[in-house]
Amino acid sequence: MGKKILVIDDERHIRMLYQEELQNDGYQVAMSDGSEPVVELIGREKPDLILLDIKLGPAISGLDLLQTLRGPYPDLPVILSTAYDSFQYDLKSIAADDYVVKSVDLTELKEKVSDTLKKKAAG
Repeated sequence: MGKKILVIDDERHIRMLYQEELQNDGYQVAMSDGSEPVVELIGREKPDLILLDIKLGPAISGLDLLQTLRGPYPDLPVILSTAYDSFQYDLKSIAADDYVVKSVDLTELKEKVSDTLKKKAAG
């Protein structure tokens, strides 16, 4: 079995697209819309990497979730995924390992997932 990636995104079609593409590349994929407590979710799913949307809806921020998970999971790789590039200037985003701007072409996303997992393995 391949590495497990947890996709947290409020848009169902994005979760489904990421799941299909990442599974085709040999990864296991777990998904969440961001509504459940992130620390419990990570404990249950035990992902090797998280793809985290920044704008999860009016009440939830991916940047806040990132801060929440960094306490108990400081070494878990997180790639921020967003439709906007302005977030990179938010100080909360520095806790992420990488970021990618959403696109229908997932080449960049898949490369960043692969590179981040390789860096973690090399340790």
